[in-house]
Amino acid sequence: MGPYEYIIEEIVGEYAYLRRTDTEQPGEPMMIAMALLPEGVDVGSRLKWENLEYTLLF
Repeated sequence: MGPYEYIIEEIVGEYAYLRRTDTEQPGEPMMIAMALLPEGVDVGSRLKWENLEYTLLF
């Protein structure tokens, strides 16, 4: 599954809003629990999702 790339647009409490960046039609942001994301993410962080796991991109 994947890989897909996302950027964190907003963090509200224990949830982050991610928008897909690897497609021309990114669609609506999706809400993901912060507990599922790598430690150290913040607004503007880029993530890769592959095999049911998020990885922080630098």
